[in-house]
Amino acid sequence: MNKNHSFSIPEKSLQLFALLSLSLSLTSNVAAHGNTPPSLKGVAIPVTPGLLDGDAPIVIDKTAAIQLGKALFWDSAVGSDGMACASCHFHAGADGRIQNQLSPGTSHKKPTGSTFEKTASGADGGVNYTLQTADFPLFQLADPTDKTSAILFNTDDVVSSSGVFSRRFNSANQTGSATDNCTSVKDKIFHASTLNTRKVQARQAPSVINAAFNFRNFWDGRANNIFNGVSPFGERDKKAKIWVAKEDGTVVSEFLRLENAALASQAVAPVLNDGEMSCTQRTFSDVGRKLLARQPLAAQEIHAEDSVLSSLKNPSGKGLNVTYNDLIQKSFAPRYWNGKGNFGKPKNTKELPYNLTEANFSLFFGLALQLYQETLISDDSPFDSPRIPDTYPRIPEAFDEHQKKGLTIFLEAHCAICHRGATLSAAAHPDLFIAKDARASLSLVNRKTLNGSFNGKGVAQAIMDEGYANTSVTPEENDLGVGGQDPFGNPLSFSEQYVQKLLTGKSMVDPIVVNTCDMDNPFLLDYKYNELIEDPYITGDCGDSSIYSFIPKASVLKTELKKVNGGRALAAVKGAFKIPSLRNIELTAPYMHNGSLLTLEQVVDFYFRGGNFSNNAHFATVVFEQPITAEQKSDLVAFLKTLTDERVRFERAPFDHPQLLIPNGHSTNADVKNMKQAQDLFLTLPAVGKDGRDASLGALKPFEDLLGN
Repeated sequence: MNKNHSFSIPEKSLQLFALLSLSLSLTSNVAAHGNTPPSLKGVAIPVTPGLLDGDAPIVIDKTAAIQLGKALFWDSAVGSDGMACASCHFHAGADGRIQNQLSPGTSHKKPTGSTFEKTASGADGGVNYTLQTADFPLFQLADPTDKTSAILFNTDDVVSSSGVFSRRFNSANQTGSATDNCTSVKDKIFHASTLNTRKVQARQAPSVINAAFNFRNFWDGRANNIFNGVSPFGERDKKAKIWVAKEDGTVVSEFLRLENAALASQAVAPVLNDGEMSCTQRTFSDVGRKLLARQPLAAQEIHAEDSVLSSLKNPSGKGLNVTYNDLIQKSFAPRYWNGKGNFGKPKNTKELPYNLTEANFSLFFGLALQLYQETLISDDSPFDSPRIPDTYPRIPEAFDEHQKKGLTIFLEAHCAICHRGATLSAAAHPDLFIAKDARASLSLVNRKTLNGSFNGKGVAQAIMDEGYANTSVTPEENDLGVGGQDPFGNPLSFSEQYVQKLLTGKSMVDPIVVNTCDMDNPFLLDYKYNELIEDPYITGDCGDSSIYSFIPKASVLKTELKKVNGGRALAAVKGAFKIPSLRNIELTAPYMHNGSLLTLEQVVDFYFRGGNFSNNAHFATVVFEQPITAEQKSDLVAFLKTLTDERVRFERAPFDHPQLLIPNGHSTNADVKNMKQAQDLFLTLPAVGKDGRDASLGALKPFEDLLGN
């Protein structure tokens, strides 16, 4: 290809383009809605090269690393003041608490962004509030099926997860206490009278189950596919290095770049977040100093039949009979922990410098949690039963008539466009969507039809991050989602990076492949021939699709970007969020990134009326007004409930767990150990073994069943 000038398409290519267009037109009515997404059974988790394989794997004992990861995930000593990772992910991988779960809209800068509003039930809401059924949805219409009907209630408050108190870190507590040595700082938002209460996050906690299949994690995708061993930001974080001991005894700092490790990138973020699990100014080396000599899960009961930890259970019934240091040394190659030297100084300068294991604790933490969470695969729902032969769509044999009808509605209503593939999420790793022996990977940056003519706005083509969509749950300025920036000033979205690459020719900050020939709607569709050049960035062979491999000239792109909403160069990422998996959705309410919907019926109403608002980047091609009867809604909800894995419902292995005391609101008293904080109330999660919850516990309940009226 000539990569430096404009072109005219050869006659033969024009003929091929016409034939392909005609072919697509003729087949669109036949397969417009697609077939049933496949079962997840047997689908491989994307491999992280170099983690367990190669000449010098990082992890040398996978079983021990999984034990380490499970202990760290459930241990309340990991947080500064009793918060475990599992404290927000204990109910089907999500958060089932109902008290002190409201946050004001702190993701935007409007005056209401730091002030609580009244709830839909008429209560004052705010800190320590106990959620009620009547508080949902957070956006209410006179007619829930009509987007244009009168708005009865709207709030920018968020239903999310409570975390830590506002405190400043002083030192790691090495006296056996699970609580860090921190100083209370007056909280201007989360307080009851003069007492600080636990902070509540700005977004709802998504389920960690099946998160191993995601290309990126978090609602805004900031947990990078590449793990750098230190932070969530992959290659974006230019200062992130780990320490490696060499054969000659020297220890050097090196960059780490582990692909397909978004779970590890995600795992290291909450531990130091001063709203989720940490006092401000704490480091991972401080966390290591506190934990390494500790008995894992020291104050928590371990079930005798725990599927991962039973062989390590302390005879007392609480905690393990090894230390965290023991598990790290068994799990990881010695070059990451067996070395001498000083590796930084604690904030408290009277303490000794950090040792190598403390200095690399973020590496051990992230990868151990990744390996544990890779065991949390839910692939045994009725939906995963064998398909009945010769049916279209392919019907799982476990379905009854209502569920079959619901599946048909799911496909015909375009739900499977976003909730596609075996995970029922377009945010899964692209390899999951590629047929065996396929030509190339799907693009992580795509170009799609954003608006259809049915809504009166005409048609717009938009560059979008695959797996992220603006469904107009809230006004996009309330929370930019993947349209935001990382701490280094880079766009979180691949799309905005790609536009900058087309403008400047500079590499994207995230090293991903974007081939125009893989896009749904190539630039050739709506740019004139003399506005385009051949794409110089193609990786691999486009095959017959090479006729679409053209990009706009930089000068043309600059002109477009000056137009309203970026013209033909629109990157539809503002207010876009990761498309979550629908698996176990019956148990993972409240729904949406702001926790605004309580029931599956409310979710169906939301999508079939076309969302709540009409944001500039609203994905109206998929989220648009369409009719649905009460019977069809019932059938669709029946289908969605077939995605529940009974192992998850009853917490059978691999979803069993240790005991955990979870902060769940406050009393009106001050804490006796810290008179500046409100006293915690706790939800006790009993230890469960591999056979799951017993009759006295019963099954996990849907979130709506936990609420009062």
